[in-house]
Amino acid sequence: MENTTLKLRGMSCASCARSIEEAIREVNGVNECIVNFGAELATVEYDPRKTDVTAIQQAVDEAGYSAYPLQEQNSAAQQDEAEKRRQSRETNELTRKVVVASILSGIIVIGSIPMMTGLHVPFIPMWLHDPWLQLVLTIPIQFWCGLSFYSNAWKAFKRHAATMDTLVALGTSTAFIYSLFPTFFPNFFISQGLRPDVYYEAAAVIIALILVGKLLESRAKKQTGEAIRKLIGLQAKTARLIRNGQEIDIPIEEVQIGDVILVRPGEKIPVDGEVIDGTSTIDESMVTGESVPIKKQPGDEVIGATINKTGSFKFKATRVGKDTVLAQIVQLVQQAQGSRAPIQRLADSVTGWFVPAVIAIALLTFMIWFNIMGNLTLALITTVGVLIIACPCALGLATPTSVMVGTGKGAENGILIKGAESLELAHKIKTIVLDKTGTITQGRPTVTDFVTTDGTANGNEIKLLQLAASLERNSEHPLAEAVVRYAQTQEVGLVSVENFEAIAGSGVQGVVDNHLIQIGTQRWMSELNVKTQALENEKERLEYLGKTAIYIAIDGKLQGLMGISDAVKPTSTQAVKALQKLGLEVVMLTGDNRRTAETIAREVGIKRVLAEVRPDQKADTVKKLQREGKIVAMVGDGINDAPALAQADVGIAIGTGTDVAIAASDITLISGDLQGVVTAIQLSNATIRNIRQNLFFAFIYNVAGIPIAAGILFPIFGWLLNPIIAGAAMAFSSVSVLTNALRLRNFRPKVIA
Repeated sequence: MENTTLKLRGMSCASCARSIEEAIREVNGVNECIVNFGAELATVEYDPRKTDVTAIQQAVDEAGYSAYPLQEQNSAAQQDEAEKRRQSRETNELTRKVVVASILSGIIVIGSIPMMTGLHVPFIPMWLHDPWLQLVLTIPIQFWCGLSFYSNAWKAFKRHAATMDTLVALGTSTAFIYSLFPTFFPNFFISQGLRPDVYYEAAAVIIALILVGKLLESRAKKQTGEAIRKLIGLQAKTARLIRNGQEIDIPIEEVQIGDVILVRPGEKIPVDGEVIDGTSTIDESMVTGESVPIKKQPGDEVIGATINKTGSFKFKATRVGKDTVLAQIVQLVQQAQGSRAPIQRLADSVTGWFVPAVIAIALLTFMIWFNIMGNLTLALITTVGVLIIACPCALGLATPTSVMVGTGKGAENGILIKGAESLELAHKIKTIVLDKTGTITQGRPTVTDFVTTDGTANGNEIKLLQLAASLERNSEHPLAEAVVRYAQTQEVGLVSVENFEAIAGSGVQGVVDNHLIQIGTQRWMSELNVKTQALENEKERLEYLGKTAIYIAIDGKLQGLMGISDAVKPTSTQAVKALQKLGLEVVMLTGDNRRTAETIAREVGIKRVLAEVRPDQKADTVKKLQREGKIVAMVGDGINDAPALAQADVGIAIGTGTDVAIAASDITLISGDLQGVVTAIQLSNATIRNIRQNLFFAFIYNVAGIPIAAGILFPIFGWLLNPIIAGAAMAFSSVSVLTNALRLRNFRPKVIA
């Protein structure tokens, strides 16, 4: 299966989104399709052996809309500029229509005041009352300003569907066509004892108000997508390459892996790479959310779009185009914004039958009032009011706009949320499981103690360290890297190893000079029948200090013990306290021995410790917690955490960890700071609260508005809803939902002391 994201054009309401979904799902080979009305995106999963993107685009075209695939990141800046120009053209066109409709409808309303009030107003000239003049003024509004409503309604009709445009077209056409009869045949109405009243002002003003709402909605939608534009805008436009001793500036799209790039103070780093010459401090806050500049020196990685603060340096490009960190962030945010939260399901099910139901209610309203009261005017006003006030847009925008703003806000804070489902589920977390190494601790262990027994090889401590480091060089484990670094500081040379084998959760072994070298935990040594009593006291001392004790055996005999310390991250203690104050149970999960784990747990304030858990047991441990009826989040950074991250209800990967862990997670913390977990949960709470507010107002608006427009209050209070007021209410219902969603842009993580 492959995934693609399509940018959509031509949607006017949530019913349009549903029509596009149905059209794409009917394509042979399409497995799933989610259309986000607010983001105007379609996320499609399909089988490339059965279909392709062109066939999917054709299905969208046949449904009466248009779609095109989002381009790769190295073209994102150009694409963003093209999108801005297109939006600017559409906004200018819409603005012109709003101005024309407003001026003409204003004149029509002034001329209709005597009819609407039954009073003679001296300052309004008689010629403004003329229905022929009002007809002439209404025609441009009806057939130019409101043309899109009719063309979209016709497209929907051809595919046997109904949308918001259908309601607007029916409502305004009813008022307009009815008004033609008293305009052309006034004497007939007079002969029937009826006033030859016209309702051109209703049709004209309704279109004008809805266009104003569309204009405001368009501007608000642009603000909800501001996060993506900001991310794309971070990218540098050019790079200064060093070639043949010469400095040349080239467009960033032309940078290739391996190019050497010079960066001066104050400049943006164009692509990802590794420093090869010079030192500096880098402001990475725009990508990681980390406010303190990071010192960089040869061997350190730099991230594209971050800002060089102090010194000049050269670096070698390691990732370009769509492979850079920024490109992947943009892709993840787009993916999240195109996804659908479970809370949206109710609104989606309603929009499926919403428009047909409203049309049925409008027809029923007309028949009831006309049959009961025998009043054509009353029946007409209530029917038009029902058609105009109903708005599926507010329901369609309620969730996706909040998700767009929420995921974008997460990216600003160094939190990448892969989907709306993860964003919603995060606020339900009851238990959060923290891996120790690299999550609570720095993830850069250091050998602090190296103890040998009387049985060391040839009595030579350096020789034992050489054997241990040579063996550990073949392992990717952080503890192995610590041993190798320690050997390098002691200037110990390494030798080749044969038959290397890593035993998950236990240790490593291999052969050097026909000697079997084994390094690992006490539990593994016991399984190998290696006696460890000689260094038992030393082991207990190390564990009491919170260090990890690793044994070294040669040919089945204990030869030494290493104490490895991994410092706790400065923010871990504060983050754990904040999570506990949010009402979460915090659990430490580690393969380390219990005494060391409990020492670290006490330091950061964790009460429940699950220690000595092998990597293959971590996912099962998460399952056990889930069987307790808890929504469980797992936070980890290593390859051995990936199964547990995938098993958890919400997997949270430390961005400084491995690609495998990040791929298996639902949320990624770019900075590697546990405070990001607190921020992610707070953001989830704020987003879900915002969505619930939107859905409440959208449902209440329609539940209350439609009966009032149908005249339910007329028998009691004699009050009818003017279709013009209904049009204004409909126009601004979507705007109110968007405005509420935009309040999420003010989200700030709360500091919990």
